[in-house]
Amino acid sequence: MTIETLLHNRTFDELTIGERASITRTASERDIALFAAASGDMNPAHMDPAYAADDRFGHVIVHGLWTAALISAVLGTQLPGPGTIYLGQDIRFRKPVQPGDEITATVEVIEKDASRGQVKLTTTCTDQTGQVVLSGQAVVLAPKVKISRPMMPMPDVAVQRHSRYAQALSDARGLGAMPTAIVHPCSAQALQAAMEAREQGLLDPVLVGPEARLRAVADAAGISLAGIDIEAVEHSHAAAARAVELAVKGRVSALMKGSLHTDELLGAIVAPGSGLHTERRISHVYAMDVPSYPKPLLVTDAAINIAPTLAHKRDICQNAVDLMHAMGLETPRVAVLAAVETVNAAMPATLDAAALTVMATRGQITGAQVDGPLAFDNAVSLAAARTKGIESPVAGQADILLVPDLESGNMLAKQLIYLSDADAAGLAVGARVPIILTSRADSVRVRLASVALARLVSARRGVLGPSR
Repeated sequence: MTIETLLHNRTFDELTIGERASITRTASERDIALFAAASGDMNPAHMDPAYAADDRFGHVIVHGLWTAALISAVLGTQLPGPGTIYLGQDIRFRKPVQPGDEITATVEVIEKDASRGQVKLTTTCTDQTGQVVLSGQAVVLAPKVKISRPMMPMPDVAVQRHSRYAQALSDARGLGAMPTAIVHPCSAQALQAAMEAREQGLLDPVLVGPEARLRAVADAAGISLAGIDIEAVEHSHAAAARAVELAVKGRVSALMKGSLHTDELLGAIVAPGSGLHTERRISHVYAMDVPSYPKPLLVTDAAINIAPTLAHKRDICQNAVDLMHAMGLETPRVAVLAAVETVNAAMPATLDAAALTVMATRGQITGAQVDGPLAFDNAVSLAAARTKGIESPVAGQADILLVPDLESGNMLAKQLIYLSDADAAGLAVGARVPIILTSRADSVRVRLASVALARLVSARRGVLGPSR
């Protein structure tokens, strides 16, 4: 039987001068992150260890008001407890608190005003050595009625950090701006995405589209096109064709989709004689930043190949592996997904997964550890894999999720985006230059990450390098 914890208050009449109560909490980096998220206080003295190392105290310090909040916790839950109304507080911060300090917050009744039902209390916080880190006084309106209430469960709050793109962005900036054809950017969002990446030193845009329309859109959005190359063409079909031509001639190292449809751009790339198509099938990759997963995660293919064959899946797999190589991981783990982790002749996805696993051992897929079939839980959770008794170098620690078809990939990616607060940078790979595919709904962080990944792919493979 679970014993319910109750909160009891002390009414105004029950309170006595000198009465005290305390709570103790250990300050942690998680507390700093949660307080920063709730308050918006991103002062680098609290958030940036490199900055804080050269600051006055030589280390990260906890927000002062986090310490003060412990006083509120004592007043609201213990003394006087439920029913208390906090009227005022004066605070003196005596000593900085750092992660790992054990802070004890204590309140003591020093004065009662019966005419107004108010109580004055001293408020003190001390660290594990007994040194005072905060002092002051609080004034509260004490409860008149006795209250006994079950304590609500402590919220289980996760600190989600979007940091999986940081290394890719840093590496890409170090390579210099990449000449990139922005294909038919006839919307404010498309132009803005190109300008953002330019400002970050990631790309040098060449705008391909109807010049008068481009300038009108830029003027309406307040975007300056000074110093930007424009390749004037009449319409979106011509823009796609001209962008491909620029890539073939070596004038640009990547293509970036503007406001035309993805199929229109890819059609120009795979057209007979285009010069950009290779023997490798083009596929889409979502490079995902899932806060609850400890590393970058690629999901492929969720946007281009509707019902890929086994041969297509081999190319899709190799494309994703090559992208992960460009991101700096030389032997990624590829989980070939299915609904179950055993081969079932009635489930074609499991047969393809088993075949791809064997193909990797025979050198038909290179540079990765490939295993399948694996269900999603077994691919990303070591605990789930161990429960099922799965012995695999990939299970529970996948870097790449190879999905059975476009529908399952699209649903998986969007579930991660909308239920797990994941970011998803999009890239089409397998052609002789990377193709940046962004959405109007993408955040600035995602758009920049998509460009950064393209920059890394271009640098590793070499523009118009041989297909593999």
